[in-house]
Amino acid sequence: MAAAPASIADIVRGHAISRGDTVAVVYRDRITDYATLNRRASQVANGLGAAGLTPQSRLAHLDKSDDAFFELFFGGAKANAVMVSVNWRLAPPEILHIVNDAEAEILFVGEEYFPVIDRIRDQLTTVRTIVALNGSHADFEPFARWRDRQSDRDPMLPIARDDVAVQFYTSGTTGLPKGAQLTNANLLHLMPTWTPTWGMGPGVRNLVVLPMFHIGGAGWALAGTYAGCTNYVTREVVPLEILNLIQEQRIEVALFVPAIILFLVQTPQIRETDLSSLKLIVYGAAPIPAELLRQALKIFPGGFQQVYGLTETTGAVTLLPPEDHDPDNPKKLLSCGFAQKGVELRIVGDDGKDCAPNTVGEIAVRSPQVMKGYWKLPEASQRAMRDGWFFTGDAGYLDEQGYLYIYDRVKDMIVSGGENIYPAEVESALFGHPAVADVAVIGVPDERWGEAVKAVVVTKPGASVTPAELIHWARERIAGYKLPKSVDFVDALPRNPTGKILKRELRKPYWEGKERQVN
Repeated sequence: MAAAPASIADIVRGHAISRGDTVAVVYRDRITDYATLNRRASQVANGLGAAGLTPQSRLAHLDKSDDAFFELFFGGAKANAVMVSVNWRLAPPEILHIVNDAEAEILFVGEEYFPVIDRIRDQLTTVRTIVALNGSHADFEPFARWRDRQSDRDPMLPIARDDVAVQFYTSGTTGLPKGAQLTNANLLHLMPTWTPTWGMGPGVRNLVVLPMFHIGGAGWALAGTYAGCTNYVTREVVPLEILNLIQEQRIEVALFVPAIILFLVQTPQIRETDLSSLKLIVYGAAPIPAELLRQALKIFPGGFQQVYGLTETTGAVTLLPPEDHDPDNPKKLLSCGFAQKGVELRIVGDDGKDCAPNTVGEIAVRSPQVMKGYWKLPEASQRAMRDGWFFTGDAGYLDEQGYLYIYDRVKDMIVSGGENIYPAEVESALFGHPAVADVAVIGVPDERWGEAVKAVVVTKPGASVTPAELIHWARERIAGYKLPKSVDFVDALPRNPTGKILKRELRKPYWEGKERQVN
């Protein structure tokens, strides 16, 4: 890129000039170079203007991942509009809430979700235009036709660094999801800081597998585009498809969540897959059991890098580099690394004071990457962002070297007999058992202790293990007060699209009839 981009829109403008014939996006059999992506983004921007969108208006996107997302994202950027990609796994009332809450004026929807939109159309309060991204609908104009009837002259609208570029709705594991507003400045701080550490550069083959309604999907896609990568996009997470792409397209970098690493490691075909092109796997979004990481380190020949961040921090703020992924140093494997350039970390206790090293408290972040605020929720924004610091809701500690260790979500913490127990620590201990394929730990009501630790376990095919055997296994690895008091076995754990286990769903049957979800 000839000059540093002043806005997100400048990313594709710069690439169109300096590397227009480099492939930007590969989706199935469709290949789009940077010159074409830039031209189509201009057409989308002009289409948004013709539809009546003014700067900082919202456009909504409801579909799984494909190449059209890139055109919408950068077209929205050129129109100085705000991209709102909606979680396609949500129920119709939840989708309705997000589209209405965002005050979206135009909605781009994929064929799979036509029935959802048909059901809620008469309740959409701000949407004036609906465009069909794929498939055919009697009332929705096809995207390609809508786009191609627009001028490809770049609108070149003025864009301020503090203008919002994208609005991600938090996963909503508690209460209604909130719209985190990320600005051009937030995103443009992330890109030059992080893309070199991810081995991204012009023509590097980058794999994009996470959903675009998540910072891990759209943020990773944007990072790859910023760096001039060739971005290979999968519609959704299919382990065998991912392995085939790595082998056939010689993928070099990828971002996975731990659940995807688990699925890949458990796919039998991985033993015959040529993984030699894969130089780096970046992972984050949830704690990873140390034993799973050890298994992955044996299978994948390239390096591993852990990142920690949130939607509200525009993604990654800490980095555990490949050289710290040493199976012989198990403690370091539990860390998510140290703060990157421009990021400050604090660990804050219940008294509001900074905690001493190795003392667990709430993680707070100060950085140019911290969001502008939650859309239309000033009180929630003020609670989360205090005196320039964003309070994450995650529990963790810093060691003497400044390495951050995540314990768990503060709200997922189990309090048993006055002791704080962090489920991720118990899960990591249980995961190493040879019969365990997946595990989640929750707190359930206990008359004596307030809450008791319960493990919910998925066993490997053909394996069997008793609760007593699992508890005995854990006893050799964690303190006695942290041990599960009971173990339930299930066929699968409920997860959201980014692989996070839905602890609320697991807890629900045990807390039914209780006034509060804690004891």
